[in-house]
Amino acid sequence: MRRLGIHSFVWTGGGTQAMLEEAMENSAACGYQLIEFAYLRPEKFDLDRLAGKAKALGLEIAVTMGLPPGADVSSEDAAVVKAGEDLLAGAVAAVRDIGGTKLGGILYSAHTKYSTMPSDRGRKNSIAAIARTAEAAKAAGVDLVLEVVNRFETNLLNTAAQGLDFIKATGSDHVRLHLDTFHMNIEEANPAAAIRLAGDKIGYFHIGESNRGYLGDGVIDFDRIFDALLDIGYERDITFESFSSAVVDEGLSLACAIWRDTWTENMPLAKHAKAFIDLKMQEAVRRRTTNARPLVAARLSGVYQMTACDRLQLADRR
Repeated sequence: MRRLGIHSFVWTGGGTQAMLEEAMENSAACGYQLIEFAYLRPEKFDLDRLAGKAKALGLEIAVTMGLPPGADVSSEDAAVVKAGEDLLAGAVAAVRDIGGTKLGGILYSAHTKYSTMPSDRGRKNSIAAIARTAEAAKAAGVDLVLEVVNRFETNLLNTAAQGLDFIKATGSDHVRLHLDTFHMNIEEANPAAAIRLAGDKIGYFHIGESNRGYLGDGVIDFDRIFDALLDIGYERDITFESFSSAVVDEGLSLACAIWRDTWTENMPLAKHAKAFIDLKMQEAVRRRTTNARPLVAARLSGVYQMTACDRLQLADRR
């Protein structure tokens, strides 16, 4: 893990400059090194001031978003696709101007529950739009990461395997996947195996519980998640994400179906998440060390004859 971040929606709906600045202060106070914002429209927020605030607090900035139906780049309507590309171009510029490191989220379709299967033409439109956006993002020094989400929030990329096929089709080396444990818990047959499958194509990772609340209060097997991240040598950012309608604006509550609150006080939630993620990563490292130790010790003492299988296991651990 490079930096541990937190989504600003843990702190605020983000309606004003003051709200965002307070979210940054709270994030830094809890020991987070990155804050994730929803798309920041330049006409509404002072991006230079936010960039300066982040630098002063030692925070990096990531931005995520979902496209509205009227700007769906997976549409068959050329005008709608063009509107989506324009929106993505503006988002890339905003991330650059705020000093952000990455643009992620549902960038390849609308953030909505679709009533139809994706069409071949729509998928090709999306691939072309993302390929062009990747060129602009690369020139701006902004990572482009596509979030793989559940079937109720897009009809295009629901699994890591689908995401890998999609980014390969773009032909760009600047597009990676943005995986999220909440969504993987719904769609993947084996989330840990999906992480290993995606490997170094993962550019960003969200940690969220199955009920969107406190980590450990749902059904996600985080031990297997962190083991898999360790196995692939994941060294990019991880961000904690949790939503409550007590904080998040109504629009996102509707889009993400936040019909009940699993928490109402954000500071205890944020502190718990930081401690939980740090502990789970440490435990994964300790498990690996413990698993390797007996075999290595026996080999060094000269009392154990290694089999070919043992040698392969040691090579994998290295």
